[in-house]
Amino acid sequence: MRLPRLALALPLVLLAGPAFAAMQAEPVEWSIGDTTFSGVLVHDDSNEIARPGVVMVPNWMGVTPSAVEKAKQLAGDDYVVLVADVYGKDVRPVDREAAGKVSGALRDDRGLLRTRVGKAVEVLQAQAGKVPLDAEHIAALGFCFGGTAVLELARAGSDLAGVVSLHGGLSTPVPAKDDAVRTSILVLNGADDRGVTDEDIAGFEREMDAAGADWQFVNFSGAVHCFAEADANNPPGCVYNERAAKRAFEMTHDFLRERFAAE
Repeated sequence: MRLPRLALALPLVLLAGPAFAAMQAEPVEWSIGDTTFSGVLVHDDSNEIARPGVVMVPNWMGVTPSAVEKAKQLAGDDYVVLVADVYGKDVRPVDREAAGKVSGALRDDRGLLRTRVGKAVEVLQAQAGKVPLDAEHIAALGFCFGGTAVLELARAGSDLAGVVSLHGGLSTPVPAKDDAVRTSILVLNGADDRGVTDEDIAGFEREMDAAGADWQFVNFSGAVHCFAEADANNPPGCVYNERAAKRAFEMTHDFLRERFAAE
């Protein structure tokens, strides 16, 4: 399987090249109760070879053009990616204040957050037969708030191939039960992220050990929150770090390759 090396860290180069000539980005809707959600399904349709899937939960701004571009860069011709909507079709934050309110409501209700991300996994699996997806090989990945969200899937006992959190929050009011985590976890963290304390890290490691998890935690020196988001430029706390991003995405691709091969 050819890996899209450094794909996410080099958006301008990739978007300018021919690799995405066959890239499709199609809206997908689903419902939970009375709430309708609208995500985007991304895949390369240049061949019909079934490939693994990745549920990508964006940062707190939700489903945006920027999030869709990240999904395209992640997908390449290796994955089918669903950009997951966890807010609802009619909820699209327009600024940081609005994003803080809607993401905060889900942070305060981890049960609801788990339900919504879990439903996105089911929606992606249901696309098999419509797009070249191997529904038996699914992982989840998230940025910032999205990283927090996918870790909740792991805590809930999801049997995904793997979960990757990029500068996501680590603490939770609903820790995993003993021996409950069944998926492998990769956490990629900025060492200078003011939103993740030493106590958060130590607590997360204790929690994962008690839950019997296969986990790996990586700290990137000099990196703050948002370090893997190429358009992040809100100093001092939310800034893109090219070096850390390149390394993080190399690790992400290696992790996904390993986990999908192990399934």
